[in-house]
Amino acid sequence: MKAHPSSGLTPTMPQIHHALTPDALAMIDTIARTGSFAAAARELGKVPSALTYSVRQLEEALDVLLFDRRSRQAKFTAAGEELLNEGRRLLAETAAVANRVKRVASGWETQLSVAVDDVISRLTVFELCEAFYALDPQGRISGSLPGNGGPGTRLKLRTEVLAGTWEALVSGQADLAIGVGLQSPPPGVAVEPLGDLAFVFAVAPHHPLAAATEPLDDVDLLRFRAVAVADTAQRMSPLTVNLLPGQDVLTVSSMAAKVEALLRGMGCGYIPEPMVRQHLRSGKLLQKKTLRPNAPARMGYAWRCGSGRRERASLGLGLQWWLKQLVVPTTRQALLERQGV
Repeated sequence: MKAHPSSGLTPTMPQIHHALTPDALAMIDTIARTGSFAAAARELGKVPSALTYSVRQLEEALDVLLFDRRSRQAKFTAAGEELLNEGRRLLAETAAVANRVKRVASGWETQLSVAVDDVISRLTVFELCEAFYALDPQGRISGSLPGNGGPGTRLKLRTEVLAGTWEALVSGQADLAIGVGLQSPPPGVAVEPLGDLAFVFAVAPHHPLAAATEPLDDVDLLRFRAVAVADTAQRMSPLTVNLLPGQDVLTVSSMAAKVEALLRGMGCGYIPEPMVRQHLRSGKLLQKKTLRPNAPARMGYAWRCGSGRRERASLGLGLQWWLKQLVVPTTRQALLERQGV
């Protein structure tokens, strides 16, 4: 006898084990990403009725309602949200296990995911990627197709902001995170310092604060709109830096967008000095002193070391290569300084 949502019957463990398959979790993720059953059915190559039936089977096996049937959209219940979040984590962990198993055979990861905070130099990151693809551990490049050299590890770069960089690592979505804040890492994660990143308070020459007397205090700043980059964290508590209570805020999705907003005089804000160095020199932006403390941000990099072990010999060869590059002082400096315009 099958249990029905809200029937009061408790599903058995075999029912749950058979229901919570990777395909079922991927189905829930697809519905969330596409926003509707019809769109998810198209992506999965199913008819909508078959997808609806699969969802109802999953609900019966778990004895919960996953979707609010009163909504025309695919709106999750609280139980559905929990299954979505935990399911994504399980799918990421499953992929990580498969990656580790394949790594045992060759030492090189099938895929290496690198989360890079938006304040880090993209130019330097891509130079590191080029150097990685230039590796030829098995002498295969001479006979390979153009652009297909390297050790055979697929690189996946993620751009994150603030707590989102840490979240990508601890959730299993990234193997290496560059540009994290220095803090005590959770079990299975190692962290090393990258360096200090200086921030400046900048405004456009035509912004009202450009002519204001320095140093600016919080009363001065509160009168004007701030420009902020949205934290990409989904589950961890997002961070808010240098925003005042009640201050008008223009929220953008990237540091490049923040620079553009500052240049247009659409707001004011703190920005990594290397990102606006050329604009400050040319006069397109002005640096203003503030009473608010403005110490450099201490940046670091972190990686998943597994089972609490820090020994790098236990890591995949691809991750070991990246960690060796990050030890080099000139590489660390370039990651923090070479944003350019």
